[in-house]
Amino acid sequence: MKKIFVMLLFSFSILGCTSQTTASAPENNKEENLLKLEKNDEDEYDIIVLDPQYETYLKGIAMPMNYHSEEYYKSKNEIYVTEWNLRHSQPFRYDPDFYAVRIDYDSQTDYGIKLEYKLYNFFQFINWKYKVNLGFGR
Repeated sequence: MKKIFVMLLFSFSILGCTSQTTASAPENNKEENLLKLEKNDEDEYDIIVLDPQYETYLKGIAMPMNYHSEEYYKSKNEIYVTEWNLRHSQPFRYDPDFYAVRIDYDSQTDYGIKLEYKLYNFFQFINWKYKVNLGFGR
């Protein structure tokens, strides 16, 4: 089975993304980094963070998945993604290498608790490791 994964590449201060599907070029023909959340063949969404400390963070520091409800993760992710994308759109104010990827997240889409949890903890991990606070408490 062919699997489609959304990847968050995180290496030191450079953030990028890849996916196995090809996104169409924007109308202005400028290449834009866009993180799209897409289903795999098992009808599930997933994120892969390519920073070995992220898995360690999930297993040893992050609260268990059932600590918060899916609705809690959704509401936090909507706030974090909005702030992340705002910073992505302001390269002269925020580090364009760090916020290189625009996240295509729709809070009306049912991504499932696993993706919501992993995305939420991606932002918590960024705060923990890089001391980047998106302006909100835990």
